[in-house]
Amino acid sequence: MGFSFNLVKQDKKSYARAGEFITPNGVVKTPVFMPVGTQATVKALSPNEILDVGSQIILANTYHLHLRPGADIIAKAGGLHKFMGLADTIPILTDSGGFQVFSLSKLRKITDEGVEFQSHIDGSKHFFSPERVVDIQSKLGSDILMPLDECTAYGASYEEALSAVNRTTAWIARSVKHFEGVHKQKSATTKKPQALFPIVQGNMYHDLRIKSLNDLLPYARYGIAIGGLSVGEPLDTLQQVLDTLAPNLPSDKPRYLMGIGSPEKLVESVLRGIDMFDCVLPTRIARNGAVFTTRGRITIKNAQYKADFTSLDKECDCYACANFTKAYIRHLMNTDEILGHRLISIHNLRFLLRLTEQLRQAILGDKLQAFVKSFYKKYQKSLKM
Repeated sequence: MGFSFNLVKQDKKSYARAGEFITPNGVVKTPVFMPVGTQATVKALSPNEILDVGSQIILANTYHLHLRPGADIIAKAGGLHKFMGLADTIPILTDSGGFQVFSLSKLRKITDEGVEFQSHIDGSKHFFSPERVVDIQSKLGSDILMPLDECTAYGASYEEALSAVNRTTAWIARSVKHFEGVHKQKSATTKKPQALFPIVQGNMYHDLRIKSLNDLLPYARYGIAIGGLSVGEPLDTLQQVLDTLAPNLPSDKPRYLMGIGSPEKLVESVLRGIDMFDCVLPTRIARNGAVFTTRGRITIKNAQYKADFTSLDKECDCYACANFTKAYIRHLMNTDEILGHRLISIHNLRFLLRLTEQLRQAILGDKLQAFVKSFYKKYQKSLKM
């Protein structure tokens, strides 16, 4: 089985849509949130828990796995699915390391040939060319691989953004040539088909976003990704860029918005035709005691929850909400017990996964506008936050 996308339902009043992304390791029903397992693990969760919260697809990171344990070790294990204990259960998408080009700007040097990294672990130097990034992901055996791209910071000049767009296009052209020519679109480890999504860049400049999209459409055989929109920009700026892209995105391919994980951004992006999302946010904030709820985000460490014997969210169906109270989870967090981190991580991930499930059902039932209105009425967050 290869890859294909079925458009199941298009909303009549927005660009939102429900679809099915068919992969060799299962069908992904969209819209979908993808938990992030940077180091080949979704932090604090076991493989069973990853599935129990409703995950249909997860991520891992090429840069970090290249450094530790190395692609050769993962290949010897039979690929990422077997290495992680998730063999043939759900698809895995691997990011290229392109975001580290942005986030580790003090430890890298960019040229037209690629990126030289200085490891944040031991200072050793590593060179990522577009071709090598494909080679690494071919060894990892992920279902969907992302090509090397250049992401620019919020506030970058037009000239900087244009340069990054042109370099990204050139890199992706090289990536696709290597992927289709040398690897024949299959993993060197698992021999299964792999898919590659080109990544639209352009910072906050609408004409550059359209240029990047048009330049990359010939390479969007399996799907298309939108990068560089989780770099500190306000929500209204994100909305405006997606408003520009939405009518121009291919209708017969999945659309992946990289690095988005707050509930309000998820809702707004679905309205603008996005199918797939990922972010470290739900597990990262969990470790600080921050909890997503249908009434907005709360900090469970606060004293007001000391004797609160209700669940984290009465509308949630996760393991944490079914079995534990705010008072108990607050106690765990304030005594630095690992179980507290785990329970909030389970809840936060389930919250986002359930939200995308609800958005899908609302689209299918022609009730999306009513659902969004109800969501914001309860969530108590303005669109400009």
